[in-house]
Amino acid sequence: MVHRLKIENIRTAVTVIDPVFQKTPQYVAESLSQSLGARIVVKVETANPIRCFKGRGADYYVSKLQPGERLITASAGNLGQAMAYACRRRGIQLTVYASTRANPFKVDRMRAFGAEVVLFGNDFDDAKIEAKHAAAQLGIRMVEDSLDPETGEGAGTIGLELATFPEPLDAVLVAFGNGALACGMGVALKALTPRTRVIAVQAAGAPAMLESWRQGKIVAYDSISTIADGIGIRIPIPECVADMHGVIDEGFLVREESLIAAMRLAHQHLGLVVEPSGAAGLAALIEHKEAFAGQTVAIVICGGNLTPDQMRSWLQ
Repeated sequence: MVHRLKIENIRTAVTVIDPVFQKTPQYVAESLSQSLGARIVVKVETANPIRCFKGRGADYYVSKLQPGERLITASAGNLGQAMAYACRRRGIQLTVYASTRANPFKVDRMRAFGAEVVLFGNDFDDAKIEAKHAAAQLGIRMVEDSLDPETGEGAGTIGLELATFPEPLDAVLVAFGNGALACGMGVALKALTPRTRVIAVQAAGAPAMLESWRQGKIVAYDSISTIADGIGIRIPIPECVADMHGVIDEGFLVREESLIAAMRLAHQHLGLVVEPSGAAGLAALIEHKEAFAGQTVAIVICGGNLTPDQMRSWLQ
């Protein structure tokens, strides 16, 4: 099949994305490997100004624009930070719509990076619907994470870096929201290391994308229930479900208690503060230890934005 995300664009993205987001640490986590019975390769995407992977896709998208343009987007928090950072760097005005329940730390950081933030609705999808209405009324370009291919192609540069790891990878476990990260990485890994299985991980309380992929039709939900706000999707984007075909090999749904256990393990063994979405791959390893026993498995620590209250509650 002809994929919307292109390996040649992923290679181009490397040449334009701010270096602060690239060449992130990737290494074998020995004590974590011993704990879970697999050889675990950790890819750390939190050591940058926005503490998550989304700077890659946002910077690639914004690199194609002219200074002075205006953008609207919707975000649970991390894309908004990434877009705000990239837009400030390139002189572009940005308005971010987020839900009234969005992580306040992420909201504060979006504003600190120069974005106007509008809080609306009970969840990310409510905010996104309102952002689309505003963009149409005002005639301003709407940036939609995962639907705009650049967001996935920028994220795909993580796959290029993992493909250089000196040991063959049996599988990569990746958090899955609307799919930019896993599908972008999947395109890169299938081109360079096709034997590596790409496994998408969602919260059991927000399974819309995996259910849509499995059933071959869009499965939307009236509500979701998960602490993993970064992957809390209830209304899938059809194009993004289609992007999964040919690059996602398997999908897991993980429980809330596994996400918390994964955050604590990452803190204990890696010395990292990881948000629930960023710990999804590790949570899947916890739940499926037997399936990966003895294998070399990569996990992407893709976000680390927690409030002080969340750190006290989840990490102690």
